[in-house]
Amino acid sequence: AGMASAIPVDLELSLLVDVSGSISASEFTLQRQGYVDAFNNSSTWDAISQGSIGSIAVNLIYWSSFNQQVEAVGWSLIDSYAASQSFANAIAATTRPFFNSTGVQSALIFGANSFSTAYTGTRSVIDISGDGANNSGTGGTAGRDYALANGVDTINGLVFDNNTGVLDYYMNNVIGGPNAFALQVSTIAEFGTAVDSKIVREIIN
Repeated sequence: AGMASAIPVDLELSLLVDVSGSISASEFTLQRQGYVDAFNNSSTWDAISQGSIGSIAVNLIYWSSFNQQVEAVGWSLIDSYAASQSFANAIAATTRPFFNSTGVQSALIFGANSFSTAYTGTRSVIDISGDGANNSGTGGTAGRDYALANGVDTINGLVFDNNTGVLDYYMNNVIGGPNAFALQVSTIAEFGTAVDSKIVREIIN
């Protein structure tokens, strides 16, 4: 099957979720719930449905150290509210696979390589959330540069940490491409609302 059989979507979105050791069990649960709530929220589907095609494809990856990434929920077509809720249920069913150091750049490379030829998006976006700067494996901007050179249009970040240094790291080393942005929330409790507005912003951007 060639590209001709790929399903067109407005957006291919890869969600990269930090499960490094600095994230407690309760923080992991809140973080996961933030993604569940976002896709259960009818406003997210409303935004998706208003695209020129009216659908997106999305997957979810958990990452920690440079050699620890897993696609926890595979590429899913969201072309109805029911499909969005189904994706939310799939996230809710995931368990935490890692609890180690923070390989941000390696996660970006893994995310870029995860994009599926089953879909052809008007835009391809990586959305990476985390609470720390890179301290494992490939450093610098290697992952960001790789992703942007290999078909990813934009990388956005969501930082949950009071430390401005982490936001600075994301601004300088992680985000990139047209309309790229990084958001910061000071507590994990605010995470769900931030995820929701962020995904809607990515869809309509």
